[in-house]
Amino acid sequence: MVHSMTAFARVERAGVYGTLSWELRSVNHRYLEPHLRLPEAFRDLEGSVREALRQGLSRGKVECTLRFSEENAAPSLQIDEQRAGQLIAAAERLSSMISQPALIDPMTVLSWPGVLVSQNADPQALNAEAKALFTAALDELKAGRNREGVELARLIEERLQAIRVEVAALRELIPGMLAAQRQKILDRFAELSLEADPQRLEQELVMLAQKSDVAEELDRLSTHVGEVSRVLKTGGAAGRRLDFLMQELNREANTLGSKAFDPRSTQAAVNLKVLIEQMREQVQNIE
Repeated sequence: MVHSMTAFARVERAGVYGTLSWELRSVNHRYLEPHLRLPEAFRDLEGSVREALRQGLSRGKVECTLRFSEENAAPSLQIDEQRAGQLIAAAERLSSMISQPALIDPMTVLSWPGVLVSQNADPQALNAEAKALFTAALDELKAGRNREGVELARLIEERLQAIRVEVAALRELIPGMLAAQRQKILDRFAELSLEADPQRLEQELVMLAQKSDVAEELDRLSTHVGEVSRVLKTGGAAGRRLDFLMQELNREANTLGSKAFDPRSTQAAVNLKVLIEQMREQVQNIE
């Protein structure tokens, strides 16, 4: 299976300390080029994120953005027992001086400044959670690249089949086209009442037929089409190999066009170049 270089993934997770979210965007590129946007508190993750990308992807420009929000963080409070004890002791001493003191209200004690203390987020725990979440985001991105890769392979296979049909049709037409070209030349000589050495004329006609023969180009086109299909089925990081094969297919189509001596062969060469260009555009997105 081949993989696309274009995909998007977003994962979010709410925890005790707040909400973490990763956004990963991937587009085509000659090499693997990661771009990381991390909050300052998560800079320690950069090395492990880059290594995970290197292990999981071969090519593509990948933008990775991490966001962290504490707005929805679950309250995590601790009681400063020493301070609360001091406050209660002072209240009890004051109560002993009053004839009918009121009971000490715990909520009043808790509302006193410094009795309730907020628990700060643990940086190591946050980094570990962000790293685990990145793994999930990367898996989602790879799944998206795989799905699009399947679609790209299908589109390319459709063009390959169209090329097979075009090549087969032209192969059948070539003998008749060569015979028609030969007869056209003989008719022209007869029309002009020119006398020619039959042996010399036959040699020239053979040479002209050889120059016009595109059997070799059609064979190479068929070979390259078979190789493209094989690479698509083999999968992996096949983008560069497929790009090379597109160049070779285009080279053969150009040669076919330069040898064209009949409107039908000219049209076939144009059709082939259109199909190859359509495949080349799709191949640019394959990893």
